[in-house]
Amino acid sequence: MSLEKKRGFFKIGLEDEKLLNFKEIFGNENPVHLEIGSGRGEFISMKSLVLWNKNFLGLELKDKRIDDTLKKLNSEHHRNVRLIRLLVDEKITDWISENSIERIYINHPDPWPKKKHHKNRLIQNDFLDALYKILKFKGVIEINTDHRDYAEWIVEIFKARDDFKVMYENGFSRIPAEGHIVTHFEEKKRREGFEPLFMRFKKI
Repeated sequence: MSLEKKRGFFKIGLEDEKLLNFKEIFGNENPVHLEIGSGRGEFISMKSLVLWNKNFLGLELKDKRIDDTLKKLNSEHHRNVRLIRLLVDEKITDWISENSIERIYINHPDPWPKKKHHKNRLIQNDFLDALYKILKFKGVIEINTDHRDYAEWIVEIFKARDDFKVMYENGFSRIPAEGHIVTHFEEKKRREGFEPLFMRFKKI
């Protein structure tokens, strides 16, 4: 299948003021898992094969990265995957219904390491308010980063809230969950000596 045909098969557009209908999009009522920032597509292309009975929606802003992801997908083995070009922020509730997502994955979000840039970090309370709305009860957010300061920032934000449970005793773990997918970026950072930290938070 050509890249152009893959765009037609896997990419879905957004209609103004219309929430996504997952039953129509995927043709079934299986639980939906959401990846925010699909990068080169290693995670969503492999995780969707392992969890073949889940539907996967990948959100990515850059067309180049969407095309990189499309190259890793085929219509026979990845019928449970769809992609949307979208800048993700607290307005995600404009497109995704409340209590509709079973699990959210955020792999290596930009740490914006300088203090003056912390306001640009993805993990902020307004954004978590939106993720709380779209998650089902007991739904889980999985986040990983190789940036220790950002991991501590993330954990502190979640700890200060009463609507999520921090699932690791110390906030994060160096041991990935079973079925972890190593992305290109994670492999690159490991070679540079940066080990990832894994976090999980449950909606309560």
